[in-house]
Amino acid sequence: MKLITKLSGSSYQLDLENPISLAIPVKFNGEQPNHFGAPIASRAPLAGGGFIGNTKQGGSCNVDQISMVPHCNGTHTESIHHVVNESVNIGAIHSNSLSHALVASLSPKVATETNNSYVPALGEHDWVIDLQELQSNIQQADLDVAEALVIRTLPNHAHKISVIYSDEAQPPFFTVEAMQWLAASSIKHLLVDFPSLDKMYDEGHLTNHHLYWNLEADSHELNDKAHLDRTVTEMVFVPDNADDGFYALNLQVPAFELDAAPSRPLLYPLLKV
Repeated sequence: MKLITKLSGSSYQLDLENPISLAIPVKFNGEQPNHFGAPIASRAPLAGGGFIGNTKQGGSCNVDQISMVPHCNGTHTESIHHVVNESVNIGAIHSNSLSHALVASLSPKVATETNNSYVPALGEHDWVIDLQELQSNIQQADLDVAEALVIRTLPNHAHKISVIYSDEAQPPFFTVEAMQWLAASSIKHLLVDFPSLDKMYDEGHLTNHHLYWNLEADSHELNDKAHLDRTVTEMVFVPDNADDGFYALNLQVPAFELDAAPSRPLLYPLLKV
């Protein structure tokens, strides 16, 4: 099978044989990334009525029951329902099965090195991605044609697949000016390799989530200009063999009637034809 797409006036073939997964594998009961001190993702065999869902324990088949917090236990995709009262389920968002995605590598900086802002005010130990860093590494012309943006932070340590975020290991986040620039673009899917667009402890404002979805600050109500079709995917891992540039993105999300669900973003390299 050959799939051809056009991007900025050129034709490209999708390399379907070499997809690049951005999902962090969920190792139930094992080593895994963790945000906000949530319980780890766990599994146990279903048991009851004389049945045990574990062949090693004499069961006829393996049947696990799992427990997890999608927002905190690994790669996940969110809908606007994450911050509003109205139900906009992640499994019901009808996004294109394939989107033009731009991968960009960025270096967070300590807050004292930027003149950008945040709500609440930046602390001297905060690490941020500011507007200058975005505009130094992403061309406006590329952002104009991208349907999705994938952010890889540098250095790209492998510990991202198992780090436990805490007061001592707080992740980076966007400044207000950086998010305003992204929110003004036409991107529908924003994917990042940290656990939240916002500061880990932000007094409950979720400033950047509200900006991205075009919501009033601190509001939990939809408005006529809200971007219902936008998604946020957090805690991805972009391997080093994925160079910066354009790909085709297949954002795989289960049909969960929730504000967020575990997801498996796949990038397909583009071969010029």
